[in-house]
Amino acid sequence: MLFDEVPELYDRVRPSYPAELFADLVAITGLDAHSSVLEVGCGTGQATRSLAGIGCEVTALEPGVETGRVARRRLADCPNVAIDTSTFEAWDGHGRQFDLIAAASSWHWIDPAIGWTRARSLLRPTGWLAVLGHVVVRRVDEPEVYALTADLHEQFDAGNPEWGHPPLEDEVRATDSGWGPPNDDRDGVFGPTLVRWYPTVQHFDGAGFAELLRTLSLYRRLDASVREPLLNAIAQRIRTDLGDHATRRYLTVLRIAQPSG
Repeated sequence: MLFDEVPELYDRVRPSYPAELFADLVAITGLDAHSSVLEVGCGTGQATRSLAGIGCEVTALEPGVETGRVARRRLADCPNVAIDTSTFEAWDGHGRQFDLIAAASSWHWIDPAIGWTRARSLLRPTGWLAVLGHVVVRRVDEPEVYALTADLHEQFDAGNPEWGHPPLEDEVRATDSGWGPPNDDRDGVFGPTLVRWYPTVQHFDGAGFAELLRTLSLYRRLDASVREPLLNAIAQRIRTDLGDHATRRYLTVLRIAQPSG
C-alpha cells in the first residue's frame, strides 16, 4: 500500500474534512446514535472521528496494516468505532447492512466492477452512499506551486502525463452532478447525487509542502531517487520565490445518493 509507507506523515499533513460537511451529512441522511456506518478506506481516521462524533456505530475498513495501526491509536477513545484490516472488495460483512457507506478520499481506489453493486448490497433499502474528497484548485490571482515548479517536474521526471496545473475553482464547481471523476456508476446502481462544496485551505513553508507531496500517490509512485531530489528542489523554490509560504486550496466535496429503484 502506497500510504502504508508514511502513515504518521499522512496523518499529520493531509487536510481534514470541515464540520459543515458532517452537519450536512446528518441533515440529508437523518443519521443518529441508532444508525450504523461502514467506512471504506478510513486511512488514519480523519473522517472516522467525525463520523464517530455523530454517535452511530462505525465499522471502518483499512487495508494498510500500518495506516490502520495509526487509526486505532487515534480513535482509541471512540468505543463506537471498530477497524477491520481489509479491502472493501474482500471484506466479509456476514450479512450485515448499514444506513450509510462513507468513502473519504478512497472510492477511486475501489474496483468499479465490484464497488457499486457491493455498496448497494451492504446498504439498507433507505441507506445512502457518501463519497467525500478534496479537489486541489487554483485561483487566477494567486501564485500556485505547480505553475512555479513545472520546470522542476519536467527536469526530474520528464513527460509524466500526470503532471499538470490544478483546475480553476469555478471549473470544479461546475462538476455538480454524478460522482465526479474518476468515479462512474455506469450501471445506474444509485440514483441522482446531491453535491455540496466546502472551500478548504492549507498553508505551508517549503519543507512542509514537500512533506505534503510525499503523501500523494502521484509522488509516492516515483522512485525515491527521483522523488526526493524533486521535492527538495520544490521546497527550495518555495523558499526563494514565494517567501517560504505556499497556499494549497481545495474544494472539499460531498457527493451522496441512495440506491436506485
